[in-house]
Amino acid sequence: MRVSPQPDGVEILGAVSPEYASILSVEALSFLATLSRAFEPERQRLLAQRALRQAAFDQGIQPDFLEETASIRAADWVIDPVPEELQDRRVEITGPVERKMIINALNSGANVFMADFEDSLSPVWSNLLQGQVNLRDAVRRSISLDTPEGKHYALNPQVAVLFVRPRGWHLPERHLLVDGQAISASLFDFGLFFLHNARTQLANGTGPYFYLPKMEGHLEARLWNSVFNAAEDQLDIPRGSIKATVLIETLPAAFEMDEILHALKTHSAGLNCGRWDYIFSCIKKLHQQPAFMLAERGALTMTTPFMRAYSQLLIKTCHRRHAHAIGGMAAQIPVKNDPQANAAALAKVGADKNREAADGHDGTWVAHPALVAVAREAFDRAMHGPNQIPRKREEVQVSREHLLDFQPHAPITAQGLRNNIQVSIAYMGAWLAGQGAVPIHHLMEDAATAEISRSQVWHWMRSPLGVLDDGRKVTLGLVLNMIPEELQHIRNELGEAAFLAGEYLLAAEIVQSLVANDSFADFMTLTAYEYLE
Repeated sequence: MRVSPQPDGVEILGAVSPEYASILSVEALSFLATLSRAFEPERQRLLAQRALRQAAFDQGIQPDFLEETASIRAADWVIDPVPEELQDRRVEITGPVERKMIINALNSGANVFMADFEDSLSPVWSNLLQGQVNLRDAVRRSISLDTPEGKHYALNPQVAVLFVRPRGWHLPERHLLVDGQAISASLFDFGLFFLHNARTQLANGTGPYFYLPKMEGHLEARLWNSVFNAAEDQLDIPRGSIKATVLIETLPAAFEMDEILHALKTHSAGLNCGRWDYIFSCIKKLHQQPAFMLAERGALTMTTPFMRAYSQLLIKTCHRRHAHAIGGMAAQIPVKNDPQANAAALAKVGADKNREAADGHDGTWVAHPALVAVAREAFDRAMHGPNQIPRKREEVQVSREHLLDFQPHAPITAQGLRNNIQVSIAYMGAWLAGQGAVPIHHLMEDAATAEISRSQVWHWMRSPLGVLDDGRKVTLGLVLNMIPEELQHIRNELGEAAFLAGEYLLAAEIVQSLVANDSFADFMTLTAYEYLE
């Protein structure tokens, strides 16, 4: 179906059902075109700045705090107060914008549900539009689901506060062209949700709240702030109605936390430790530096020096500015039919959440409704008010050197290498088939953890420090021998029918091409996006 009439300069390249046509209305398309024309030039300029900064890292320059913004870091200022419903965010559940997931997450007992268009959603055109339909229905409390098995899902009277995470600034949405150019995926996801729901949310006593991913500095946050101002003005709603929490999940952003909060001004709603993307970003930014090396993923816990420094600085920075500091995601999920393994998984989640609460975080993330109670217990025990913002953590002193203390460097094991290869292929095979959150070996994997996996393989091959604990150097030949073996392992684990339902053969080809290419691809998902519908 074609949306008719379309605004001048707007072209839709994807199929549009009657239901999706209500999302891609003339008003919505005009709104998206206005945002795109106003902000696409600055987006492109900032992406070019990313490339220049990466070139400097490749030449051996180390990240550092910015001299030109020292006055912002030194000054005494705080963000605008957030609404009452955002004062207590002790448990936040995250997941893709699928209908059943939305209902279960809003009903989970968590304080916040972050509905995700980003790392846990495969950006198939139908996934994106159906996600907008689902959220529109959720905002209006009309969302329900009846399954073929006879189960009925609907919202409880009391539900979590809704946040929405659009895709990052680096991604295009190729199914919608404005003046012949693919629109920013960030503006597409944000604009459609905001236009269809902001007024309803405000009328219902809540507001349009967002999580902002993958930013590399305060200028990118300033761009979001400009978008928010323009969007509020367009709908004639009060400035500051939008509140946004920023994921600190890139190495450059860790040096600009104060500046990011300041850049969002009246729209700030705290920072979050995006731990998995942060590890990926460290590898991506510093992979050309000879002394840089990280151990296999399983050894990179939040208690390692560079990760602990990053999380402690985030808490101190947020609390100084009267902002919430939200902890990160524990990847473990409940293990069915194995009580011992399930108990071990829950214990790991509990330990992670107890550490976050004791450190002073104001809330944390879980990926499954069964983990809400575990997280809540940890924060209820440590937190005696709606948040821990009064704990200023002034004793914390985090320097540039602390943030760059990349330990441990070992171990790198043959099994760790195999696990990285297998996760890269298994996740990408599901992603190409339209699934963005994938349980693998009792962990909930998303694009961030898959990116760590493939980037470590790439880096270990090219760094002289990429040596297995048995003395073997990680080489292209070793990896090429393992890829078909791990592909067969995936096939055996899934079974033939599930294997054929995915795109695992194509995924193996993509992973092989990425690790064999001497040029490091910024995002595996950006490379694979060309294969999606």
